[in-house]
This record gives sequence, C-alpha cells and structure tokens, in this order.
Amino acid sequence: MTYGPVFYTHRSGAMSGQHLADSAVTANSSGDNGPVNSKCSASLTKQHSYEQIDHAHFLANDIGSLYLNDRFSDVVLVVNGERFHAHTVVLASRSDYFRALFYGGLKESHQSEVAITDASVNSFKKLLEYIYSGRMNLLILQDEVILEIFSLSNLYGFTNLELSLSKYLRSNINVCNVCSLFSEARLYQHKDLIIEALNFIDNHALEVIQSEGFLSLSSEALQEVLNRDSLYAYELDIFRAVCRWIKANQDDEDPEAKIKVLSAVRYSLMTLDELLSVVRESQLVSSDNILDAIQLRNSLPSHKLKFRGQLKPNLNIAHPSQGAQVMQGEMRSALLESDSTSHDHERGCTRHLINESDGGIIIKLGDPSIINYIKMQLWDKDLRSYSYYIEVSMDLNDWVRVIDHSNYYCRSTQRLWIHTRVVQYIRIVGTNNTVNKCFHTVSLEVMYNTKEMDFVDIEKGLVSPKYNVATMAMNAIVIDGVSRSRNSLLDGNCKDYDWDCGYTCHQLGSGCILIQLGQPYMLSSMRMLLWDCDDRYYSYYIEVSVNMCDWDLIVDKTNELVRSWQLLQFNPRPVVFIRITGTYNSANEVFHCVHLEAPAPQALSDSTTVDEVEQSISNLQNVKKTNESVSSETPPTTVAETTTATAVAGIVDRLSV
Repeated sequence: MTYGPVFYTHRSGAMSGQHLADSAVTANSSGDNGPVNSKCSASLTKQHSYEQIDHAHFLANDIGSLYLNDRFSDVVLVVNGERFHAHTVVLASRSDYFRALFYGGLKESHQSEVAITDASVNSFKKLLEYIYSGRMNLLILQDEVILEIFSLSNLYGFTNLELSLSKYLRSNINVCNVCSLFSEARLYQHKDLIIEALNFIDNHALEVIQSEGFLSLSSEALQEVLNRDSLYAYELDIFRAVCRWIKANQDDEDPEAKIKVLSAVRYSLMTLDELLSVVRESQLVSSDNILDAIQLRNSLPSHKLKFRGQLKPNLNIAHPSQGAQVMQGEMRSALLESDSTSHDHERGCTRHLINESDGGIIIKLGDPSIINYIKMQLWDKDLRSYSYYIEVSMDLNDWVRVIDHSNYYCRSTQRLWIHTRVVQYIRIVGTNNTVNKCFHTVSLEVMYNTKEMDFVDIEKGLVSPKYNVATMAMNAIVIDGVSRSRNSLLDGNCKDYDWDCGYTCHQLGSGCILIQLGQPYMLSSMRMLLWDCDDRYYSYYIEVSVNMCDWDLIVDKTNELVRSWQLLQFNPRPVVFIRITGTYNSANEVFHCVHLEAPAPQALSDSTTVDEVEQSISNLQNVKKTNESVSSETPPTTVAETTTATAVAGIVDRLSV
C-alpha cells in the first residue's frame, strides 16, 4: 500500500556541493545567461532538495506494522471477550486517557490485560487501527459504528478525530441517522453537531418523526425536539409520533417522563374533531387537558396560540419560488420579482390608494414561517416620503401590527426588524405620501435573518442600530446645505477635505444643514467632525424630528466653543431628520461640517475619553470668557486660545483614530 510520494536523498561522488557552488560562481562571473547558466541553477535547486530528508512515511509504516502484532506488545486489551495485543507507549503517546491509564499510577499500569467496557469490538478495532496508522476509511463503515467511534474519540481525547468525524457526520445527515446523531451530540455537548441535527429535523420533520430512529430518543431529547417552534409538522402527526414513542419506550421510561413528553404536544392547534376522536380515544390525555385545549382554541385570538412554522435562515421566503403570492394590491406581479433598480410610476412597483376603505397590500407566504426581518423598498425616484404600517396574521382575521411608521417619514429601502414570530400573511398599509395619495412598494424580502441580528436591538417598536445609519448605503440623504458633492457629509470620507471641498456648510444666521435618514431609528448618540484645517472654533445646536413639523432640541452648544470631532450623547428617541444649525465661527460667517455618524461608534463611548475631551473644551471656553472681559477689541483667537484649541484637536484626533 502506498501512502504518498517517496523522497530519496543522494550525494553524487562526481560533484560535491562545493563543486556546484564553484561552478555557479564561475558561470555567473562570466555574465553569460545561456544554457550552461540555467543548468547550474537547476543543479542548485536539485542539490537543495537533496539536503532535506523526509522519511515520515517509513515511520508511519513501521509504527502501523505494530497494529494487532504481539511483537513488543506489553498489554492486551480485552473488548467483549476479544483480545487485542497493544503497546502502552504507543497508546499513551496518542491519548491523554491512555497515558493516565497506563502511566498515571492506576492499577491498570501493573496489569498485562486491561478490560475495555465502553466500546463494541468493531468500533474499538477501527479506533485502534487509527491510533497506530492515523487513518480511517469512513466509506466502508456503517453509521452506527461511526457514531460509536465519534463518542469514543471524545472519551479518549482524540480531538482531531472527533472534529473530522463531526464534519463527516454533519455532511451526511439523513432521516435514518439524525436522531442517533442528535442524541450523541447532546451527550457530548458538541454544539455544531447539535445545531445541524436540529436544523435537519426541522426541515424534514414529518419524515423524522415517522422514522424508527425517532423511537430511540431519550425523553429529554424528545422534549427538546418537540418544544421547538421550528418543528414544522401537522400537530396531529406529532401527537401520533409521540404515541408511537410511548408505546416503544413504556418499559424503560417512568410515568413522569411520559407526562412531560405528552405536555410538549400543542393540543390547541388541533381541530375539535381531532381532539375528540384521535386524542381522546388514545386514552393518553386526560379529559381536563382536552377541554382546556378546546377552550384555548375558542377563546384566544389566533396570535396568542403557539404556532409552529418553517425556519429557513437568511432565505427570502417572500418569493414565488417559495410559494409566496400577492393576494391584494394593484400590479401584484411586480412586488415579489421586480428589479429594484428599474421602476417608475407605471411599472416595477405594487401600489394601493391611501384611504380608509383600501385594505392595503396583502402577501401570503407559502407556509407558516418564522421571521424577524422585513426589507421593503419604497418608490424613490424623487425626494418624496411615505408613512405606513405592517400587520401579520395566521388566518386573515386576527391581525397584529408589528411595524407602525404611520407617524414617521420614510424613504427608499426600509430595513425592519420585529420580534421573532410565526407568520402566514403580511399586510402593508400606506398612510401618507408627501406627493400624492398612492402608496408604492418596489420590492419585498421577508426572512429569519441571523447574519445581522446581533447588530440591532428593538426598542419601542423601532430599530436601535449598533452601526452608523447616516450613510448613503443606508439611504440617508442631505436635504439642505451647501456642498460641492450633495452627500459628502454621509459618504464616509472624513480624511480628504481642505479649503475647497469635502465639507457641507451654511451661512450663519440663514439656513441649516438638514439630513433625512431612510427610516425612523431609536438613537441616543451621534458623532460629527467640524472643519478643522486651522484653529477656528464653532458654536451650534442640533434638533431632530420624525415628520419635519415637530422638532426636539437634543444638543445645545450655542454657549460653548468647540472644534474638530464632536461626540454627542442624549436621551434615546426616534429620529428621522437631523437639523444642524451653526451659530458662531471664529474665522468667518459660515458653519462647516465634514462628517456625520449616527449613532456614534461604540468604541468612543469610554467615559474617560469623553471626560478628557470635555475638560479640554471647558478650558477653551474659559480662555474665551477671560479674553472677552479684557477688551472687546481683542481678536477672538488669542495665543492662549490657539494653544488650548490645538491641544483639544490633538486629543480628539487621537481618539478618532
């Protein structure tokens, strides 16, 4: 059997390494780049390869030859009566478990025969072969043997083997082995394998609960499976599978375990006929429990019931390929398959009239589904804004409002997060359009988003982001302000600016800088860079609004002197519009802003850092007051002010890096 390439080392007596080197020097000194020189280079390369000896394959073959060989053997391992000759030094060198067993002062270190009680003959024999050879062919092994070797690799501390087996098992999960695999993964707390097994069970629920492997689950493992909202199967089928499990395990499980398993079935999701015929006739569920289920079914609104739904992480399920369809709205075909870049008033969008009698746009998903994220693009070929709300339902009768932006101005792409729930129907209702009385949606995505869920929180129904949303990529725009580039304030560039470009400004005493975010966000901080190519300082204030009518003052720096980076913190509040108004510039009559971020980067929330900046700015303000009291004719920027301003700039610039 060959295990890889064989490397031989050889030194020719005809030419030594020194001769080769001398030849190379001679050839190079001649300045000739012809064939002779090339041959010398090749010879050098060949010589270097001769200087490395690699006989690892001989070592592997020699040690592998000791497998099941009584030559040099100093211990016999007995598994279910079958004897395996082994070598303690080999076993100890490969495993901490065997090192402790044979060289840790235990009684086994003095025995010539050691019983192995936690393995079958086949699995231990394959593991022993791996110990000696480092190889294992999984293609010739049955799933049961691989699973047992997987557990043994954990027991004996063969970490690399355990990882390799885990990868193999995760890529070869099927209906027949998934329950056994899940049980083993739970036993040894192998998280990746647990997740893969549960995801497979969720996606093949009916097949798995009807398989023979399902009957081998422990009561604890079975409860973990049944309690998942993502175990998407008809509840009557789940109940019948539980009955099969109870019948198969009635001699092994105590009555308390049976009660716990039965309690994991969601009887309120069954029809009255199913409860009175199938469940009642099984005699496994008490009449009181059946009556309680009937009462819940009849008295609670549907959104209060604990539904099951399919779970397809990071997949857009609002698509015809997933069985989704638009049930209500004008130009229905556009919403789920439209090109988000090619749309106008007449094509590429689904719409409805904004009035009290219009029911909005209704989408039906292919199956009840677990979702937490809705991405919707509003018509955005001009500066119009929309207001709307979104409701979800399981039966088209009981609707729950999960997004309420009816009092906020929204534009372009909406990235909406909701608390995780099972949904079958989605209704989008527009309440306002700043241009006309029609609500337009260009595209829609619905999913369970795991890739970005750690970057947001939900506060009072609004997204509280952990990243900057005042960017062009997040559909924020500059509505008012003077700049060579309309959205330079939001383009992320806070380094390339000078006297002529890279900033947005407005005349003091007239106008402002006005930014609109793509949607309402719950914000409590901002960061802003004022133009600082010299030692000037500014005063300003900032207001926010959700509708351009009602404004709240969140930052007031009108009585302070500030420059360069501004770290601003305020009480959490909904924000759509940000209005920055300058009131003073020590150099001229224009207020200049280079860059804006909302919220501020998390890295700048350190209290010591903030205190250091605020103290330096306070020093600058004291200098200004002193100078003003001395003489009204003194130029605003004195030497002392310049020194303090420079210090502040150095501190803030250092922090921003």
